[in-house]
Amino acid sequence: MSEIISQETCGNEGLDRAKHPCFNGEARKKTARVHLPVAPACNMQCRYCDRKFDCANESRPGVASKVLSPNQAMVYLTDFVNKMPQTAVAGIAGPGDPFANAEATLETLTRVRESYPEILLCVATNGLNLPPYIDALADLKTSHVTLTINGVDPEITCKIYSWMRHEKRMYRGIEAAELLLKQQETSVKMLKARGILVKVNMVIVKGVNDHHAEAVAKQVKEWGADIFNAIPLVHVKGTDFDETPVISGEEMSVIKAKVREILPLMGHCARCRADSAGLIGHDEDIQEMLEKASLPVSDPAKPYVAVASMEGIFVNSHLGDAPEFMIYGLKNEQLELVAKRPAPPAGLGQTRWEMLSEVLHDCQAVLTSGCGPSPQKYLENKGIRVIAMEGLLSEGVMAVLKGQDIPKMMQKKAGKCELGSCEGTGQGCG
Repeated sequence: MSEIISQETCGNEGLDRAKHPCFNGEARKKTARVHLPVAPACNMQCRYCDRKFDCANESRPGVASKVLSPNQAMVYLTDFVNKMPQTAVAGIAGPGDPFANAEATLETLTRVRESYPEILLCVATNGLNLPPYIDALADLKTSHVTLTINGVDPEITCKIYSWMRHEKRMYRGIEAAELLLKQQETSVKMLKARGILVKVNMVIVKGVNDHHAEAVAKQVKEWGADIFNAIPLVHVKGTDFDETPVISGEEMSVIKAKVREILPLMGHCARCRADSAGLIGHDEDIQEMLEKASLPVSDPAKPYVAVASMEGIFVNSHLGDAPEFMIYGLKNEQLELVAKRPAPPAGLGQTRWEMLSEVLHDCQAVLTSGCGPSPQKYLENKGIRVIAMEGLLSEGVMAVLKGQDIPKMMQKKAGKCELGSCEGTGQGCG
């Protein structure tokens, strides 16, 4: 396997790619990796997948105990590297898809590269939205990319996915499978042109694609892939494939033997969670570090919290409807109303959120009863957390200013607009 790892060095000078424990059987015994769970959204629905973002009890892809922002991921990474100095790899593998969360993914990778120039960067993706970001990955000296490719025949692949979303359009059936295959082929070829090592994961589903592994291996080898990983389906309760037959160890051995004749085969896959960390097969208990990192990162330049409230008692105004925002801070450990600031006028579209970010420039968060995805994304890119909740504003504001979580019974889902009138025009919040 070391021959594979040393094939190319384009864009990766100074990085010892042989230290990657997923690509080197010897490295896994002595070097650690850490997954940074900064990518919650996904752009497709695999029929075997159920993503869980607050789970500490399952060991499989698509699961994480916490979802972190790029800022929080750096706090976590620093703590983890201090605990395990032999950490050689930082990767992003979900719990959704990294490139359905491209901004958070690239910001996190950029910050890791700046702070830890010797660490290997890697991502795991379905490849659907990967091509536009390959040059950026290469510029960051990303050394390894894993693509999940479950078929190269659209008639087979379409049985594995319920839907896909690409460039604001939904795809299903054969059309979706053909699009995915095109994007995956483009991805592998572009990655290899930039000197990035490519591993292909194939989830083997008995009765669906278990007869297809050789064809997949041959095709991805032609595209330039370096290594293959055939992994049996993990049956997840409640998914479409929950009751499909279980493939036996003997059947998997036959499949792997055939694939090994075509491409080098990874033999020590641990089916990692999106927040797995430590030595492969010997993950560290990182719950306390994740919990610590998931708390708000304090910024001295943002000492206040804004609230959308109708009467100044409850958080009960929608972000798109609030005529003003109440600004709170702490004085002698007590809440203090610092100011009331008018909201930007309606009807300005995206300009409204640009103006609102200026109105709330010194606020680390804004509490609201609801908002749409557009303002949430814009404000959070400006360093202002959007927190959807209901209840006493004093409890919510105090929790944020004290670096604590909002009580779960008060939390709502930010970025999911519940107003039917939101059109992104500034009359709602789009």
